[in-house]
Amino acid sequence: MPTRFKKTRNKRGDRKMGYGRVGNHHKHPSGRGMAGSKHHHKTWVNRFHPGYFGKNGMRQYHLLRNREWAPAINVNEIWKLVPEDVRETVIKHNEKAKSSNNPNDIKAPLIDVVEHGYAKVIGKGRLPLSQPVVVRARFFSKRAEEKIVLSGGRCLLRA
Repeated sequence: MPTRFKKTRNKRGDRKMGYGRVGNHHKHPSGRGMAGSKHHHKTWVNRFHPGYFGKNGMRQYHLLRNREWAPAINVNEIWKLVPEDVRETVIKHNEKAKSSNNPNDIKAPLIDVVEHGYAKVIGKGRLPLSQPVVVRARFFSKRAEEKIVLSGGRCLLRA
């Protein structure tokens, strides 16, 4: 907004600028930020930020978060990590192999889950039984491993 339209331009000469004789217009009348959160703003903190005060759990002195890093992906979402062109070529190739009665010629795409930002494969959902996949990850749940092997694929561990 340009300066000429601001309220202060209109209020010049009014001495109190419309902020009155009693209350006045002071800079930060109740403090800045979280000031008074244990005193005059206590009800506000309790209402809008419950659990702000206090502790829970045990302290771990030298916590290294990257040792706990293990984002998980479900079995039914693994195929989304395969690029579209690779998916189409693999499916076409496998259809030809099945029609020519050569089951040893079936291809399976290699999906490295860690390169996509995941570390663990867990077993929710289904994999297409006709299409095997080779999955590389740091961790596999039992159910995920069963489902991948059942579809004809492999589970490879990596660092």
